[in-house]
Amino acid sequence: MTINAVYTVAGRVQSAIKQAAARTGIDFDYLMGQAKVESGFNASARAGTSSATGLYQFIEQSWLAVVKDHGAEHGMGWAANSIQRTSSGRLTVSDPGMRRAILDLRNNPEAASLMAAEHASDNKDALEASLGREATGTDLYMAHFLGLGGAKQFLRAMQVSPDRTAASMFPAAAGANRNVFFNRDGSARSLSEVYERFGAKLGDGAGAAGSTGNAGNDLPRLQFAAQMLDMEGATVITGANQSAADAMNWASAAMGRDTPAARVQTANLLRPSPDNARLAYMMLASMGA
Repeated sequence: MTINAVYTVAGRVQSAIKQAAARTGIDFDYLMGQAKVESGFNASARAGTSSATGLYQFIEQSWLAVVKDHGAEHGMGWAANSIQRTSSGRLTVSDPGMRRAILDLRNNPEAASLMAAEHASDNKDALEASLGREATGTDLYMAHFLGLGGAKQFLRAMQVSPDRTAASMFPAAAGANRNVFFNRDGSARSLSEVYERFGAKLGDGAGAAGSTGNAGNDLPRLQFAAQMLDMEGATVITGANQSAADAMNWASAAMGRDTPAARVQTANLLRPSPDNARLAYMMLASMGA
């Protein structure tokens, strides 16, 4: 990817996260830290061990749930209204093309950032009610990583037995994320070690998670672009031979120049049909902020 392309993508990602923080009240530093830990700021990142994809690595069911609950608030009513819940509680979309279009929004920085912030806000309220204290960014990340129920279990256990082995409580998660639950020498990390490790990765985002007034400060875009190219610390692996550079190259060839008319066309594609779902995703992935 050329430096101009990286510069453009960096601006779009940073702007998307800043907008999500301002709209939801969730701390900008937390959302930035979560995106770095999850994907290294790569909106095309794919996990190698699950269905997780995008800037915030939502798995399919979690994404459908948050879009169902909050999509209409942010101009995605077409998506929210297409998602149905079965008697067993599973979320489905009857039309295969529409389902793909909704899931592909995970790779759209604006949609992913807004839904990640809404998801964090929901988890914040639930954790604070359960724990009887203000939730931190690290608490919210545990809810994203383990699910709300898993996070409650983890945090309660850590209060009582911080040295307990984390993998013994969460064997499935440990099997899919060995680098989180085990040291390089194979020894198991404790609950407090896992928690502190995530806190260190979140950096400034590990502290207060909401109502801080921090809706985002503009980091120099070239500095942020350099961070995007540094995947160290990300918990996912970009797979399927689909990188951000691939998306940029494909979309540039498809779109030609970035004209006002092209931007209008892209905006219209936010209400996709099965035929243009892939084009919408790729075009949106290539647009500047």
